[in-house]
Amino acid sequence: MSEDPKIKAGRNLPAAVASGLVLALLVIVSLVTIKWLFGVLAVAALLVAVHEFVSVLRSKGIHVARTPVYIATAVIPSVAYLWGLQAQIAATGISILAVLLWRLRRGAQGYVADISVSVMLVAYLPFLAAFLMLTLSEDNGPWRVFVFILLTVSNDIGGYAVGVFFGKHPIAPQISPKKSWEGLAGSVVLQSIVGIVAFIYIFDAPWWQGLIAGVVLTISATGGDFIESAVKRDLGVKDMGTIVPGHGGIMDRLDSLLPNAFVTWVLFSIFLGSGA
Repeated sequence: MSEDPKIKAGRNLPAAVASGLVLALLVIVSLVTIKWLFGVLAVAALLVAVHEFVSVLRSKGIHVARTPVYIATAVIPSVAYLWGLQAQIAATGISILAVLLWRLRRGAQGYVADISVSVMLVAYLPFLAAFLMLTLSEDNGPWRVFVFILLTVSNDIGGYAVGVFFGKHPIAPQISPKKSWEGLAGSVVLQSIVGIVAFIYIFDAPWWQGLIAGVVLTISATGGDFIESAVKRDLGVKDMGTIVPGHGGIMDRLDSLLPNAFVTWVLFSIFLGSGA
């Protein structure tokens, strides 16, 4: 007998769908009203995600340099939106130096482990997320962000639907046993279709650019999934938080979004141009 899809999915599907719709509504409302409002919501979500991550790390005896990490989480995406890529890089460099110095207050014991994780947090969350703020700052930024979300969501839906019902061959069973090659194929197909349609009808761009975006973003999103799965397995937790019903924490929803924020900015800058 085949495995029950609900069990195989590993989540409360009705709760996940309901909370996903609420989040989607918040995103759409912010994008169609005042575009910087989306940036405010994104920074708020990042701060919650960082807090979830820091809380799990502290429970494992890892002491993150919380104050500079929290400040970096708010500042790096904000300066990227306001002043562009150079400001983002400068703010990241300052944040890393602040982390290295701040942690000295606790002495040398555990210094290397603590600063390594603290620097990783700065690079993994606010630095990568700031590329979405660069995307938002463009003249047609809200449309670019909308397509970014559409592509990432289609990746998750395609992989989830095909993987739950047809997934038999795990890609990396020691890291994420539910991620299958069949699910990856579903992600590639659906995200490529969405990419082609979006580039033709939203950006008035060649179809092949949408196809490339769909395929490349599938790779980066899947990589993001595996990165977070490896982190959670290493820390011995299933979810980083519980704030989003059916999904876990905010951090649990950023796995594919964070790497895709950077890759999307690169692709859109090449295909659509950039003022950064």
